[in-house]
Amino acid sequence: MTSSTMAGSAGRPGDSQHDVGANFQRTAPPRVEAGVRTSEFDSVVHAQGAWRDDELHMAPVSGLMTAEILAHEPRPELRLARLSFEILGTLHFGPLTVTTRTVRPGRTIELVESTLAAQGRDALVARAWRLVTSDTADVAVIHDADLTPLAECEPFPTMGERWPGGYIQSLHMRTAGDHAPGHGRCWSTTTVDMIAGEETADLVRLMGMVDTANGVATILPNGPGGFAFPNVDLQIHLYREPVGPWLGYATTSNLGSDGIGVTSAVLHDERGAFGRSEQIQTVRRVPAADA
Repeated sequence: MTSSTMAGSAGRPGDSQHDVGANFQRTAPPRVEAGVRTSEFDSVVHAQGAWRDDELHMAPVSGLMTAEILAHEPRPELRLARLSFEILGTLHFGPLTVTTRTVRPGRTIELVESTLAAQGRDALVARAWRLVTSDTADVAVIHDADLTPLAECEPFPTMGERWPGGYIQSLHMRTAGDHAPGHGRCWSTTTVDMIAGEETADLVRLMGMVDTANGVATILPNGPGGFAFPNVDLQIHLYREPVGPWLGYATTSNLGSDGIGVTSAVLHDERGAFGRSEQIQTVRRVPAADA
C-alpha cells in the first residue's frame, strides 16, 4: 500500500474522469521507439489508495506495470519469474507515463525494466526476470502449505470497513477460519479490468492484487491514534504461472523494535501455491490529533 507519509498533491478521484470499470484508461496509443515502449494513462477511482485519497494504491499500479512488461517484446519461450517493485515517491492519482525497456537481453534469461512517472517525476521502478521454460513436471515439488479452499471461506466485509479507498472497495474477499492479526488466511478477486477496453490476463489481475497482503491481517491499528505502516517495496517470486481470478494469501507479519516491519506471503490460486511475496514496511505512529 502506498505511503501517506510521502507528501504531494494531485487531482482527486472524480475531479476529471468517470468510472470506466477499470483501474486505468489509456490516453494515447502505446508507442515504441528505439526498443523503448511508452504508454500514457489516466487513473480511475478503482486505483485509489488506502492511505490518502489523492494517491494510487500500489496493488493496481503493480498490475498495470505487469501488463506493460508482458506487452514489451513478448517472448513465448520465456516466463515471468520475478517482479521487483521499488517505490521512489508518491504514486499520485492522475496522469501517468510508463516506459519499459529490456535491460539485459538473452536467449534464456532476460531482465526487463519498467518505470512509472507521475507529475513529471519517476515514482516507481519495476524489474522483471523472464526465464526460459522447460518440462520439469516429473520432478516438480511444492512444500508450501495449502490454503483453506475458497469454497470453505466466509465473506470478509470488514476489510472494506477498515481500509478506505476505491481500490479496496472494488475487491471481493473471503477469509478462512484461522485468519487472525499477523496471520492472514484469505482470498480476493475483482471484476474491474486493469486497463479500460483491454482484456485483463489472469497474471495481470493477480499481480494487481498482491500488494494487498500488507493490509489483510495487520498486527497494528491503522489511522489516527494508531500507526501507519506503508511498504516501500514489493518483491514477488513465481515458481508456477498462476491461473484464474482469485488470489489466496497466507501472510505472516513481523515487526522489529526500531520501526521496521515485514509482511511475507505465500500466494495461491485455486490450484494451490504458486509463489511468494515480501514487503518491507516503515512503521510510524499517527497522533490522534491528525484525525
